[in-house]
Amino acid sequence: MAPGWQGRDSGGDAMAANGMKQTREFLERMGLPPGDLHDLPSSSQRFPDGGQWRVEIPSVEGPHALRAVFESADALGVPIHRVSQGSGVMLLTDDELDEMRGIAAERGVEVSLFVGPRAGWDTGAMAYASAGRVVAPKVRGMDQLVQAVEDVRRACEYGIESVLVTDDGLLEVLGEMKRAGQLPETLILKGSVMLGAANPVSVRNLERLGLTTFNVPTDLSLPQLAAIRAATTMPLDIYIEVPDDIGGFIRHYEIADIVRLSAPVYLKFGLRNAPNIYPSGTHLEATAVSLTRERVRRAKLGLDLLRRLDPDAVMSPLPEPVAVGR
Repeated sequence: MAPGWQGRDSGGDAMAANGMKQTREFLERMGLPPGDLHDLPSSSQRFPDGGQWRVEIPSVEGPHALRAVFESADALGVPIHRVSQGSGVMLLTDDELDEMRGIAAERGVEVSLFVGPRAGWDTGAMAYASAGRVVAPKVRGMDQLVQAVEDVRRACEYGIESVLVTDDGLLEVLGEMKRAGQLPETLILKGSVMLGAANPVSVRNLERLGLTTFNVPTDLSLPQLAAIRAATTMPLDIYIEVPDDIGGFIRHYEIADIVRLSAPVYLKFGLRNAPNIYPSGTHLEATAVSLTRERVRRAKLGLDLLRRLDPDAVMSPLPEPVAVGR
């Protein structure tokens, strides 16, 4: 019998309770919370600029949609700190990469582009099966992993400073490449919601592999979010409104608590009752632009409520314009 291991005895329920107590104590010795934090402690962590929250607009599929973000944001008074895209670097032309980087640089806003190759767009069958869709966002095989790294290299060549990663193996390689100087040290490795890590241990492991910021699963409760915050220093990206295909619910009235206990946090505004347009392109451009404008409007609604519920919540200052070069 292993040292410290206590086998079963006739204690029944008392033994089970004692076992759970030992497990919680062991987790605490690992530097982890002993359970979900139902007391909802306030986070003392902040972005480097002192802010508790920033705003991310997702599914910004190309230069025209990016322009629509800023036009709508200016009209509605919505601050924008980051935009993200889901179709992947591989589905943007060189000119589009230049254009997106240039548009965002005028505002200093981070552009995060999805790493393109993934199992769900490959020739395998499992990703299309009802029980196999969990593998769709993953990298399938070593050749596809090499292709995914190439997608990241190309993004970096065009001055893109952030990429969306859905596979922990790819994340480990990208983290090692950053440490080896093969990729920019400043490259942001943003964990997609499709990574699926839903507990503090899994999230902390992703951070150890090199993840910079993590989009948590959309349905985590406030106590679960608080426990994840206790285990990581990464900014968390949290959907306030969730697209239908990853939950489809609206958490506007939780927004103040989400900021308080999850800071530093990117408040992410998806859109219900909207089609999934990945992979996007010019054939869907009008739809992409229209959906983008409504996401910014939804952000306006959410942020207005945040100001009513907690006027003291601290927003990160808007970024400064940056020079563009390759």
